[in-house]
Amino acid sequence: MIDIALIAATAMLCGALLLALWRLAIGPGVCDRILALDTLAVNVTGLLVVSGIRTGRTDVFEAALLFAVLGFVGTVALARYAERGRISE
Repeated sequence: MIDIALIAATAMLCGALLLALWRLAIGPGVCDRILALDTLAVNVTGLLVVSGIRTGRTDVFEAALLFAVLGFVGTVALARYAERGRISE
C-alpha cells in the first residue's frame, strides 16, 4: 500500500514540477518567475524526500534539507533584488 502512495506522490510532484517549469518559462513578470523557482525548489525537496522513503537511505533527507534551505535563501535573495535592485544594504 505504501508503494502505491509513493508512486502517486512521485507522479504528482513531477506534474507540479512541469507546471512550475511552464510558469517559469511564460511567467508574465519577474515575481511570477521567482515564485516558480521557489515552487521548483519545494517540489524537488519533496521528490528527494519521497526518494529517500522509497530507497530507505537516510542521507537523502540531509540533501533535501540542504536543498530546502538553499531554495529559501535563493528566493529571498531574488525577491530582494527584484524589489530594490541590490541584494545587500
